[in-house]
Amino acid sequence: MRIEKDSRFASLHDQHEQLRVTTTRTITEHRSEISTLTTTKLKHESTILGHEGTIRHQEDVHEQHQTAKEHIAQLIDQKDKLQTELENATDYILELEEKVYKANKTSLELLKQLKDAENEIETLKQYIIDLKQRIAVYIPVKEDQTDKKLAEFINNYPERSKLKIMFMRESDGVYQFGTKRVAVKVEKDNIKIRVGGGYLSIDEFLDQYTPVELEKLERKDPLKRFSEKIAI
Repeated sequence: MRIEKDSRFASLHDQHEQLRVTTTRTITEHRSEISTLTTTKLKHESTILGHEGTIRHQEDVHEQHQTAKEHIAQLIDQKDKLQTELENATDYILELEEKVYKANKTSLELLKQLKDAENEIETLKQYIIDLKQRIAVYIPVKEDQTDKKLAEFINNYPERSKLKIMFMRESDGVYQFGTKRVAVKVEKDNIKIRVGGGYLSIDEFLDQYTPVELEKLERKDPLKRFSEKIAI
């Protein structure tokens, strides 16, 4: 029985040893397989992460593309509006150019008419001067000795063309000479005109104040001012 027991124990020990070796081998194989699977899993996870990043990038690109399309659509709309405004502005400019052309044409016609009128006026002025040189141009008031003396001086003045500004009687001894009101008196058969605090002879007065009054008259001439504006 002892021998049988030892033999059985030895057999069980051998079986146990074989089982241990087999189990150890299996565990080692499983561990190796687990390691390989773990490595494969990590690779797959890394690949998945890469794909997820690519997907997110594609989503961002798609979103940017969509935003760009909307922006382009807005730019096209703005371009159409600007094109319409440009066409309207061009039409308006063409209308203005046509109006300016017509206005310039009218101005040239008016200028020509004005030149013709100026020539006619100059002719009339010369005609009036010629008439003044031939006939008496100042008729005195009866019973006014000062006015008679002034009329005699004017009507017998040797250079009638120089009398471009005439005396206009307002009352006894008061006359309007252009824009200037003066007092006139006769002293020792000579005509005296009051200026400031004293008197000037009529010849001195005419020499001194005729150019001044002529300049004032030319400044007030509306036809001449209009001609200057048209020329400018």
